[in-house]
Amino acid sequence: MNLLNGATFGRMEAAVLAAEMRQRVISNNVANADTPHFKRSEVLFEQLLEQAMGNQKDGQLTGIRTNSKHIAIGNGSSSLPIPKIITDETTSMNNNENNVDIDREMSLLAKNQLSYNLYIQQINHEVKMMRTAIEGRA
Repeated sequence: MNLLNGATFGRMEAAVLAAEMRQRVISNNVANADTPHFKRSEVLFEQLLEQAMGNQKDGQLTGIRTNSKHIAIGNGSSSLPIPKIITDETTSMNNNENNVDIDREMSLLAKNQLSYNLYIQQINHEVKMMRTAIEGRA
């Protein structure tokens, strides 16, 4: 069994990938702040993850089948959500129908960077704890 295939690492990996995607999307928004008729986009992941995890809080145990001969445990829907890019087509910030607020985008960029750093630190901590457990020293 690979220790890095656990649910915690899967969620952290998905969060890192979502943060990387969010970085690209926000950077694209900033780059097009003055482009006429451009509509900003954003990445949905945390909300989707909450919904997926909320569906499992009914006390029912779920398992992942790694072989078709394994017995299914629970509903088997323990997969992680895929980050989605959505575009805000309904709003407009200025006369050229662009809806990018550069101040908001820059604050979202800073928030995303902090989140990314937190995810990486958490992954590093988990790996360090596993290494300590395997090697048997403090």
